[in-house]
Amino acid sequence: MTHLAKDRDWWRGAVIYQVYPRSFQDSNADGIGDLLGIVRRMPYVASLGVDAIWISPFFTSPMKDFGYDVSDYCDVDPMFGSLADFNAVIETAHALGLKVMIDLVLSHTSDEHPWFRESRQSGGNEKDNWYVWADAKPDGTPPNNWLSIFGGSAWHWDTRRCQYYLHNFLVSQPDLNFHEPAVQDALLDVARFWLERGVDGFRLDTINFYTHDAHLRDNPPLAPEDRNSTIAPAVNPYNHQHHLYDKNRPETLEFLRKLRGVMEPYNAAAVGEVGDAQRGLEIMGEYTAGDDLMQMCYAFELLSGTQPGAQDVAGVMEKVARVAADGWACWAYSNHDVVRHITRWGLTSPAAKMFTTLMMCLRGSACIYQGEELGLTEATLAFDDLQDPYGIEFWPEFKGRDGCRTPMVWERSNANGGFSTAAQPWLPVPGEHLQHSVETAEADPGALLHHYRRAIALRHAHRALAKGDMLDMHAEGQVLSFRRVYQGEEVFCAFNMGEDAVEITLPHGDWLPIGLELNSAHAGPDGKVHLAHWQPCIMLHTASAG
Repeated sequence: MTHLAKDRDWWRGAVIYQVYPRSFQDSNADGIGDLLGIVRRMPYVASLGVDAIWISPFFTSPMKDFGYDVSDYCDVDPMFGSLADFNAVIETAHALGLKVMIDLVLSHTSDEHPWFRESRQSGGNEKDNWYVWADAKPDGTPPNNWLSIFGGSAWHWDTRRCQYYLHNFLVSQPDLNFHEPAVQDALLDVARFWLERGVDGFRLDTINFYTHDAHLRDNPPLAPEDRNSTIAPAVNPYNHQHHLYDKNRPETLEFLRKLRGVMEPYNAAAVGEVGDAQRGLEIMGEYTAGDDLMQMCYAFELLSGTQPGAQDVAGVMEKVARVAADGWACWAYSNHDVVRHITRWGLTSPAAKMFTTLMMCLRGSACIYQGEELGLTEATLAFDDLQDPYGIEFWPEFKGRDGCRTPMVWERSNANGGFSTAAQPWLPVPGEHLQHSVETAEADPGALLHHYRRAIALRHAHRALAKGDMLDMHAEGQVLSFRRVYQGEEVFCAFNMGEDAVEITLPHGDWLPIGLELNSAHAGPDGKVHLAHWQPCIMLHTASAG
């Protein structure tokens, strides 16, 4: 199946809606969301005006990491349905004008994958070298000091081979060996399988973890002042290392070029997740440079723990311009791995609306995580309700990722928010979420949901906002401003990112206010603009308006 979409750059500036299938819609009353549930709710996704839907893993899996531990890359776990159900997802999305991107987890598999079961049997089998095996040191300890994001050593002793294997995540998630050509070929075949089924692209989980140092050199320590908890919680000693050798290896680029070559005939696009607290933006630039690597990557700068101010956003964008000028970012405020940004940043309704408008004006593509358009807050769960092994390991200092993974709320009057008719869904539906249901928001003209629709529509109405260059980035006090320019269209954007009213002066020229439905400010006859707290100013140069 060859995709013949007219716009080969459809991904550039696209708005992508992330669905966490376990928590989106249950169609068969077992308390777990599934593919037919996604089909049922696809018209809602399309109504947002987004360009694509990204579906988190639904492959066959023992679910020790909820689908990010794959035991069969080319089938659907019965929990989520069947390949026929996935065909229905594709057909429904395409009929509604939506692209479909699926989450490929290529850096590691489940320890129940047939590849690993064969590899661990003994040395010398056909898949002997498909995973990262290493002998113990003479004293029996692991081959080096690499650590797992989920806690402890990244090495686990296997009694069958009497060797250690590498696992950057759970012990049950052994890392594939990308130095083995047969592994790369097998993974490229996986990509072809799904492209042939009609997918339009991939979200690539932990893209910078693919390749490890072939010499297994120790990671150096990281100075305390350079540590941060962007990737792993502060209580995790993973933050104490400079991860030079267990990930971020230059050999990864060779595989990405091969993957891009597989994707090209299908007009498919990929967004890679770059998990690195020190070099995230640089790696993003490396992985998206030119036209033979990945189209997009996202780092974690706007998934930050503290609310970014004007200086913070300007600093991020200026660094992107410096280290990734030839690449393309994909921005997200929330996803399935971090505390929801309404809670994380303590946002009021005006601030939440301003940040939404800002995202749709930044250079790059954008990811929206299910429920953020409703203003959902992070759920507070009891320890007994936790499902996430990450949270169970580091409780109570780190409560894991379940708080952002609770079910989507569709109806206010339903105990499970319209997500499921089961007596008890896989995670409880917080009572406070019911008042933010889709049903409630649709009936409220002032709801955040409608603001998301308007902001996305503004981005689509002005190609400069979707695809244009970003010029004259400036932060003064609490005001962030910049221009977006594309093929003769020029848009000026300013954002009051604080609680106090301010006054700004428009750049020289004649400007027409746009985005008025987003509370965008007017200009006076003297070119002065009064910005209330959390208010944007979005202006189209009159020469652009024809």
